[in-house]
Amino acid sequence: MSGEYDLDSGPDPATFAAERAESDIDEETDDPVYVVGIGPGNPEYLTPRGERAIRKADVVVGFTTVVECIADRTGADLLTCGYKDEAEALEEFGRRVAGGESGTAVAMGDPNHSGYQFVGKVQDAVERADPERPMRVIPGISSVQMAASRARTPIEESEFVTLHKSGDVSEELSRLANAVGKRHLLVLPRPYDLMPGEIAQFLLERGADPDLDALVLENLTHDDEIVHRFTLTGLSEHAGGDSRDETPFSDMVVLAVRREVTVG
Repeated sequence: MSGEYDLDSGPDPATFAAERAESDIDEETDDPVYVVGIGPGNPEYLTPRGERAIRKADVVVGFTTVVECIADRTGADLLTCGYKDEAEALEEFGRRVAGGESGTAVAMGDPNHSGYQFVGKVQDAVERADPERPMRVIPGISSVQMAASRARTPIEESEFVTLHKSGDVSEELSRLANAVGKRHLLVLPRPYDLMPGEIAQFLLERGADPDLDALVLENLTHDDEIVHRFTLTGLSEHAGGDSRDETPFSDMVVLAVRREVTVG
């Protein structure tokens, strides 16, 4: 994959990241680049392995809000970005790594739950600058795992879908429609056009039981954590917006739609 891509027509960086399994790496001698999931933002959920990769790095790259969470845990040079300057930051990161510096990219939560587009972009930047430099993903605690615990929706009995990605998500929405009522749903909404209200409205239009329990779990593990509890119909009343001002929820939410559970 080159540095140029269109998420509507491809190639999708997530597909690039998942093209092959990780190669065998001797982490003591091969000096891999790391992509670290830092957890849901509360430092108590940063794993010791992830923290070590961050602490030992010469250069750390990531979105500003993510880097701010770990800035006091490393003496690395910090390359922060947003969506508009992400490509430039990753290109600089690739150059620095190719020049011999140890590098770590950081992502919120666990890259395996909603971060493969970012993983693919990091991998592309590193491989274009230094094709021989290996890369290793260090998973973290995801807000999805926290939501499954709060909502008591075992992941093996749930359909997990992330809409927190750019490009077409019709396939992901179809998976939700096919599973609703049969399995629990754990969903990462997309700010701000596919927030919990819009997802609830979509599921109702596809024939979902209007009385299913729908929980919007916001700011998980933080001091201001809150769980909003609705029926699917009640949640759908918050549909219709496409901006931060048109939804009562932040972008730090997980939607859980519980199937009915019969005991005994």
